[in-house]
Amino acid sequence: MLPASSRLLRLLGLLQQRRSWSGPQLAERLGVTTRTVRRDVERLRGLGYRVRALPGAEGGYHLEAGTQLPPLAFEEDEALALALALRSAALGGVRGLEESALVASMKLETLLPARLARRLKSLFDAVQPLTNAAPAADLGHLAALADASELQQVVELRYRDVQGRSSVRRMEPAGLVCAESRWYLVAWDRGRADWRTLRVDRIEDVRTMGDAFSPRPLPAEDGVTGGSRGKASARPPTRADLAAFVARRISTDVYRVQARVVLHSPVDAAQEQISPLAGRLEALGPARCRLVTGAHRVAALAAWLLSLDVDFEVESPPELQACLRRMQARLERTLAPS
Repeated sequence: MLPASSRLLRLLGLLQQRRSWSGPQLAERLGVTTRTVRRDVERLRGLGYRVRALPGAEGGYHLEAGTQLPPLAFEEDEALALALALRSAALGGVRGLEESALVASMKLETLLPARLARRLKSLFDAVQPLTNAAPAADLGHLAALADASELQQVVELRYRDVQGRSSVRRMEPAGLVCAESRWYLVAWDRGRADWRTLRVDRIEDVRTMGDAFSPRPLPAEDGVTGGSRGKASARPPTRADLAAFVARRISTDVYRVQARVVLHSPVDAAQEQISPLAGRLEALGPARCRLVTGAHRVAALAAWLLSLDVDFEVESPPELQACLRRMQARLERTLAPS
């Protein structure tokens, strides 16, 4: 039989793995009697865990969310993952989170067994992160916007645009999207009567208003322009819808030149070369996919496409095809023998 303290940790780990266990199931896993299981459950309750007894012929137990945060039981890989995530959060990305993440990381590291602490130190010493150049979003703003999205409450924002001009906007927030260390708010702008994608690091103030709103469907894509004013779908947006909308807005809609290109590559292979911030990929079959992307200049877009290690065909615009032909002619002149 396991020692009482080890058995309690094992029991706690089992309760965290599944929604419910019967008394005999726990007794079999722990190698004890059901009476011992009942006593151990009472000890967990004394430590602050809310373990509810389930009705039934054999009885059972269910671990509820508690009103306090007692010690948690982690497997070794879970502890390493948590410590690494906390250290990463301490490096930045969300302003106001760094100090709390660092303190939590230090607390966790002091509780680790010596062998695991050495592994974690070796991991930290081997990794030298670069400073995150992306502006940090404010933790309070993120929390307020997340709450307002969940509760469907109108917010008033003071927002600074790319030119540094400040304005006050009343928005119906649909959700938040994190794209490579940068946070975006997707919301319906009541003053402009249109959807907007706002960078959270440019939000200077957030106030929750008293009025609620009904969820609106995001506009559907209407071809190469990204569909900012296309026909809306009939349902409220999901998380995947929000992510796709942000990807469309920041990879295509903001650019003067927008293109559709068929890549002779499976979509999974193309995703290894092309970031969601650079364009959207659509599977066309097992060996082809479509890339919808954009740039400020046709020549820049053509050069980027040629840098990809994949054959492609341009669907639109014609200006991109003409630019590629000019590049081809220039290369032929350059490579021709003198």
